[in-house]
Amino acid sequence: MSWSSAHFPPPQLGEVAEEVASLLRERGETISVAETAAGGLISAALLATPGASRIYKGGLTLYTLPSRLAYAGWTQDDLDKYKGPTPEVVEGLARHVRGTLESDYCVGEVCGAF
Repeated sequence: MSWSSAHFPPPQLGEVAEEVASLLRERGETISVAETAAGGLISAALLATPGASRIYKGGLTLYTLPSRLAYAGWTQDDLDKYKGPTPEVVEGLARHVRGTLESDYCVGEVCGAF
């Protein structure tokens, strides 16, 4: 699929982001984002929705090992146990960001290995 910056976010992503944002606004709830390979795309899609400041608490792009150590609460034990982007890794990053930013929900995304 081809798209330009004039059409951001891409239609499918925009539809999902608007649906999520709408539900959160209706409920008075908030969201944060912990993403890696998406490189901020998830956050940008949420921020492109009307009223984003009422629902979006913040996000972290945790693409590199140093960023995970500095901002995601990772320790040497996490590095020693790392076996790739498992559901447990995604959950751990999302749980940390959600707690740090005090949001009701956190979208977590992880891809790749070190």
